Amino acid sequence: MKLKKILSLIVTTYALLSINTLHAAPAPVFTPEQEAQIGKIAADYLVQHPEILVQVSQKLQQQQQERQQMSFAAKVMDNQAALLSDADTPSVGPAGAKVAVIEFFDYQCIYCSRLAPGLEQVMKSRPDVRFIFKEWPIFASKWEASSSAAQRGIDVWKQKGADSYLKYHNAVYHTGHNEGELTTADIGAAASAAGVKDLKPVDYTAVLEKNDALAQALGLSGTPGLIVMPVKNATPKNITVFAGLASPQQLLAAIDKAQH
Repeated sequence: MKLKKILSLIVTTYALLSINTLHAAPAPVFTPEQEAQIGKIAADYLVQHPEILVQVSQKLQQQQQERQQMSFAAKVMDNQAALLSDADTPSVGPAGAKVAVIEFFDYQCIYCSRLAPGLEQVMKSRPDVRFIFKEWPIFASKWEASSSAAQRGIDVWKQKGADSYLKYHNAVYHTGHNEGELTTADIGAAASAAGVKDLKPVDYTAVLEKNDALAQALGLSGTPGLIVMPVKNATPKNITVFAGLASPQQLLAAIDKAQH
């Protein structure tokens, strides 16, 4: 039976159900035999046309992603000041930038490591954008370097500013050491390359706790987490959240969306 006949049966069913809801005691629409026959017809059609199931699955996935984006965007709207204007957060790019890219990351996260080269490309191609780095060492309980690298990064930022922080940030990722492989020597060399020679002990636990609370408030469940948004006049429609890896092309598209 053709698809239009099945659809006709479904439409008829809904119409009869709607009429029956107006009565206190609705009568059965179909007999059990008729229901079984309709089910068999529909099942046979889907077996012969499995592409319909693929289309339905894709549509459901798209709707789920759209709902998730709207949920993320609403939380971003509620936390704009913490995302964009925290003096403890390293920031690279013009103060008057119209768009910001905020990354929540852990130096020991392998996916953050995979993201890093692409993010470097985007930063070079879009010098008009502000890039904000939220140190979020979620693996600190597993690897000590997760926390020590994050704290040293904040210290480089506070001592030397944006350019030095970016040198440190990239130098750590350029080691290629993640998932427990990053060493104290790696961190010290990256800080030295950024211009910090005195590697005295630092404690920015309060900053890291603040970043963790913000990530939780946003609904992020792991690293990397990326938010692309206008610095002013943000709306759910021009905010993009990547809860995971994003390609340079995806980031550039999100930046363009945030500018309109």
